[in-house]
Amino acid sequence: MYASTAGAPAPGADLAVADLGRPVDPPRRQLGRGVLALWRPGQWPKNVLVVSIPLIDLTGWNLAVLWRVFLAVVAFTVASTVVYAVNDIADRERDRNHPTKRLRAVASGWVPVPVAAACAVAQAGLLAAILATRPAVWCLPILGYLVLSVAYSLKLKHLPILDVFAIATGFVLRLQMGYLATGGAASGWLLVSVFSLCLLLTLGKRRHELSAFGAAHRPALRGYTVELADRLMMLSGVLTAVAYLLYLRLEAPLGSYAGPAMLASTPFALFGLFRYLQVVEVDRGGEDPVRTLVRDRAMVVNSALWLLQAAAFLVAAHGVG
Repeated sequence: MYASTAGAPAPGADLAVADLGRPVDPPRRQLGRGVLALWRPGQWPKNVLVVSIPLIDLTGWNLAVLWRVFLAVVAFTVASTVVYAVNDIADRERDRNHPTKRLRAVASGWVPVPVAAACAVAQAGLLAAILATRPAVWCLPILGYLVLSVAYSLKLKHLPILDVFAIATGFVLRLQMGYLATGGAASGWLLVSVFSLCLLLTLGKRRHELSAFGAAHRPALRGYTVELADRLMMLSGVLTAVAYLLYLRLEAPLGSYAGPAMLASTPFALFGLFRYLQVVEVDRGGEDPVRTLVRDRAMVVNSALWLLQAAAFLVAAHGVG
């Protein structure tokens, strides 16, 4: 549900962008690239990551499980492209008056409104075709996400606090889809951890928007201040760390290794949270949370080491069990 465009190809890289409030008229030969930008492939990694998280709760993987998880990732990715297209059509006038959002595919004129609408319909048809091959229960997280996204576009994104809660809930629905795909029981502490982490990342985005552009372009920002965003981020960060460590200690499939895994993960968890806060508050970053997570070198190295030690504990626990 993120509406960021920092990770998507920007029309401005190839086209002369008009003044704020006025669309451009790009060459038709670039329409294909514009459609790809409309779908925001830079945002797809979050579907891969969040939907796949429940794989760590399984004691054994097989091709059937991996295939179901792959289809779940594809389904949520297609659903998100529908939301992006509809959102860009609805917000095109407001986006044209924003320093960076004016470069979005529809607002810039790179993709005409009828083409964007046709893309949304086509992607909705593809989503329906995918879900038709899966159990009916798979429709619930997707429909919940689509309904939530519509509510967000129409109203919730203008309401302070509720706007970030709506976005975080979208990620919880992704996680639930992952559990449906694996057939495992959802972990309560992991759900809380993902929810609070998404609150943190979204609040970081709001803080960046507020400090960089002011509150004029997004009505919900009038209900925030930089100081309030900092405090809410701190609360969300604390809850994220505590919930994740409790998940490792109480619910992760680690057996007798749960305690050591929790202790070993603590430095990595805290460093990741500290670094993100540093990026947002000191480096004035955070405009695109996905871009920050996958391109910041310190976070990438920390995540890689964290993943290696987590994998080592999983292998040890399953090998002993």
